Amino acid sequence: METLPAVPVLSVGRRAASLAVLGDSTAAGVGDPLPGGGWRGFGPLLAAALGVPGEVRYTNLSTIGARIADLRYGQLPGAVAARPDVAVISAGMNDTLRSDFDPVALRDDLDIAVTALRAAGALVLITRFHRHGRVFRLPGPLRRALHHRIGQLNDAIDQVVARRGALCLDLHVMPGAYDTAAWSVDRLHPSERGHRLLASGLADLLAGVGIAVPHPVDLTCADGRQLTAADHVAWLVCHGVPWLVRRGRDLLPHAAAVVLRELFGRLRR
Repeated sequence: METLPAVPVLSVGRRAASLAVLGDSTAAGVGDPLPGGGWRGFGPLLAAALGVPGEVRYTNLSTIGARIADLRYGQLPGAVAARPDVAVISAGMNDTLRSDFDPVALRDDLDIAVTALRAAGALVLITRFHRHGRVFRLPGPLRRALHHRIGQLNDAIDQVVARRGALCLDLHVMPGAYDTAAWSVDRLHPSERGHRLLASGLADLLAGVGIAVPHPVDLTCADGRQLTAADHVAWLVCHGVPWLVRRGRDLLPHAAAVVLRELFGRLRR
């Protein structure tokens, strides 16, 4: 595959007039509920950092549950048609939790999406993932299986970032990423503070290549809906336990393979 030129260093203070967000439930804002209903998330916070309301055209194509293939086939056409100055991609975790996980196909789909966005004139930012086992507790074999999958996902992201000249926000080293307050009750989606941290990290990347960020992201939680103990219990009963059962079933074959490799490795010593 051909290599596109590296992201150019833009003239200091250039304004981004349009922003597009592609991805899964995190990109859709899950974990940052609004008082009147619905989700906000890092996208609107980043758009607000780039300009006052009306200055930045904002398009969010993300869908809850989306995988990288959904991004390529379902979200990419709308994003390209919007011709954004900046495009943010946050996806891939749903792939790691499924039994048909394929890091090569995932890399190729992501590569095609980034290439198309770059060709449409967008500066592309991609999130690279943290160690979920440090914030979301799973049984040992499942935790190690997920860690292995996330490593493969991050390797795919690294290859695309290097090949296509995208910018990358590495959540593993982002300040505050492992603070409990950065995560919602499910420990899979960022809380309001977590989304603010994401928006701030993305804004810093843009400022680093010359995009004007006239309104830095405020990390103080202020206008999101405050969750109660009842909200937490309701999530656990209605969503948390059923989700763990479904995804645990998907990960079990891979977890068994991880355990066997570890066992055979010890026997050879």
